[in-house]
Amino acid sequence: MGQEECTMNDSRRQATLYLDDLAVGARFHSGEFVLDEAGLKAFAAQFDPQPFHLDDEAARQTLFGGLAASGWHTAAITMRLLVTSGMPLADGLIGAGGEITWPRPTRAGDVLHVESCIQAITPSRSRPDRGIVALESLTLNQRGEVVQRLLAKLVVFRRPV
Repeated sequence: MGQEECTMNDSRRQATLYLDDLAVGARFHSGEFVLDEAGLKAFAAQFDPQPFHLDDEAARQTLFGGLAASGWHTAAITMRLLVTSGMPLADGLIGAGGEITWPRPTRAGDVLHVESCIQAITPSRSRPDRGIVALESLTLNQRGEVVQRLLAKLVVFRRPV
């Protein structure tokens, strides 16, 4: 994955897409999301209540060196951005597996956006109405630093006849 050259495609201006509309190398850009400290802490309190997500003082003593968002919060923001402005699939973003990494922490005040590139398209042999799309999505902060890399397999349907 990542070997194909990706071409630009501003998905915020695109109509909904079906499998037949997609091509390997197509690139999609999302809108932005500003992560605030209150939201960071609220997510952590409910879903990942660890000191480095909840308490700045305690977080300074960890490898994060300060308050950091949960990786799962970053993943949830990524999903929101993909759904609302990043990849306009007609029948929604339906996951069929994937791999996720967080190369650096997401912090309060970060302005996140997602850049995605289609790596592969595999039409189904047993279900001709769909296929699997391999998508690489990088979540970047306002400095262009990658805070999350998602390699996802998506079920994408063909245009109805």
